[in-house]
Amino acid sequence: MNLLLFRKLLFTTILLSSLANCFSQNIKLSKKALVSIITCDTGNESYSLFGHTAIRIKDEANNFDAVYNYGAFDFATPNFVAKFVKGDLQYFAVASTFFDFMSQYSYEKRSVYEQELNIPLIYKQKIYDNLTHTLASSESFYTYKFIDKNCTSMVVEILNKNLGSNIIVKKVDTEKTYRSILFPYFEGSFFEKLGTSIIFGNKVDEEGNRIFLPLELHKSLKLISFRNNLLCKESIVLLNFKKETGSSIWNNFYIFSILLGFIILVNKRGIDLFYFSIMGILGVFFVFVGFYSLHKELTYNYNILLFNPILLALVYSILRKNSKWTVNLCLINLGFLLIYLILMINKIHLLIVTPLIVTNVILLIKTISRNWKRIIII
Repeated sequence: MNLLLFRKLLFTTILLSSLANCFSQNIKLSKKALVSIITCDTGNESYSLFGHTAIRIKDEANNFDAVYNYGAFDFATPNFVAKFVKGDLQYFAVASTFFDFMSQYSYEKRSVYEQELNIPLIYKQKIYDNLTHTLASSESFYTYKFIDKNCTSMVVEILNKNLGSNIIVKKVDTEKTYRSILFPYFEGSFFEKLGTSIIFGNKVDEEGNRIFLPLELHKSLKLISFRNNLLCKESIVLLNFKKETGSSIWNNFYIFSILLGFIILVNKRGIDLFYFSIMGILGVFFVFVGFYSLHKELTYNYNILLFNPILLALVYSILRKNSKWTVNLCLINLGFLLIYLILMINKIHLLIVTPLIVTNVILLIKTISRNWKRIIII
């Protein structure tokens, strides 16, 4: 969904030079000019899991054929990681020739689809002028947000701005939550699915009534009308590759469950303490980013009931051999797990976090058992 690799940024930056003459002129589009939406299929790399959206403007009379897209950023930005986590990293629009754009996706073996906009020339000119102005001004930059500001939502914004009203609206999966919509995109990528499931908070459980993914826009455009006509002509396949789902003997639910099962069966206090420490540290991280980050998707994260920072206090209590507080903290954590389980009943990611819930419960009960006898004797 985002152009997250440096090679992509370098690629598009170099290509800007080849379009410099065109971008510096106020071209008057001919009657045969075409404006279309380009949708790139998903890939197996983390940066390509959700696909990509771009705008193509083609005018043979002006010998012009360019693709505009949003989602690039500069790795040389000071405090890059901190800005990325906080959510104030600046992304920007880039452009390339259509030939070079297609060459990149051909190299990545990702399908590409085109939907020509069925709009009068005056609107095509407005879109072109808007994009040209954007690339040459500070409007090229925007603050990325996973749902609200990305390569697809920015294209929607451009179209609605220039067509004069909110023409582009979501027509599919409007009753599904954002989390439910995202889940199928992680097929074959279990740990990526698990990671996004536990770091995302309450916002992604809202009904997904905004277009934020490329394939959502692609499907919705087929159903949208403009001036009593379908906005888009029939979708054309520009590149067609058979989708190959990435597979790994390590990146799956079963390996994850076996690993946690091993932690339970080994029955070593040191391993239990290590597990509790990792869970607690992750909980502290979730709390931190919930307050620190501007990404609304990371706020109100109820998964801290599972990745509970109190587990760190439990580790300290165990190391101090304070049996009474160890038992009390275990009971408190079990209470939070019960609340978490109730909250998760209707959540799509319940299944993939179930091994963690089971592991927490078993280890907490074992810890209570080890320390309960000491309390009775005392």
